Amino acid sequence: MSVDAARPVALVTGAARGIGRSTAIACARNGFDVALNFSRSRAATEAVAADVAALGARTLLFQADVADEALVREMLQAVGSEFGRLDALVNNAGTTVSTPPSDLDGLRMEDWDRVFAVNVRGTFQVTRAAVPLLRESPRGAVVNLASIVGLRPGPQPFPYAASKAAIVNLTRTLAGALGPAIRVNAVAPGWMVGDWMEEALGDNYDRLMDRRAKLTPLRRCVTPDEVAETILSLLVSNPFVTGETVVIDGGFSATT
Repeated sequence: MSVDAARPVALVTGAARGIGRSTAIACARNGFDVALNFSRSRAATEAVAADVAALGARTLLFQADVADEALVREMLQAVGSEFGRLDALVNNAGTTVSTPPSDLDGLRMEDWDRVFAVNVRGTFQVTRAAVPLLRESPRGAVVNLASIVGLRPGPQPFPYAASKAAIVNLTRTLAGALGPAIRVNAVAPGWMVGDWMEEALGDNYDRLMDRRAKLTPLRRCVTPDEVAETILSLLVSNPFVTGETVVIDGGFSATT
């Protein structure tokens, strides 16, 4: 297939599942070719690539731990070589630990460092490596994945919550440094239906998700597809919005 230089290109990190998968598909549905980053889940990412290709988009799969600067730079070189451009970056790759906030002494500092290496350093490294391509785009845009626990206390592990608070600040700082050529925003999902919360809540998933839904004005929890809709909007519209973190929690944090 020949390259269509008129089609915009998006890079989505952590594209194998959840928000990353939904965002890649949403971008393809709206005319983007899509570069799909993954760290371990090749088979799952190949399945996402098939879904993206079925929507008429060209794809590039690249395996890279976003905490590895050399691999990140190789990935952006590959994007430039394959597509010749980059218009949108979604920094979705992230990790957490299972140590609850109540177990202060049980948290290993190597786990803390790993969460920050992926969630914060990784976001910065991918963005920095993408800047030369994004500057050449007529509407370069970045969306980072924060979380509601980066804005207010919650039951998430300490390093995860702290890393997401860092993303909120990093988003603002990058918006100032990269404007006017590149807009940088973030989204902060609340409790989300799917694998991530199932792993976090375990056997209590159904009970606690139902309780959270009842406390939410929209009476349910957000889905990955709905988060992807907001990400896409920040990428392709809202031309005078930068440095912002959009909360996507159905009004829970605004009303409780």
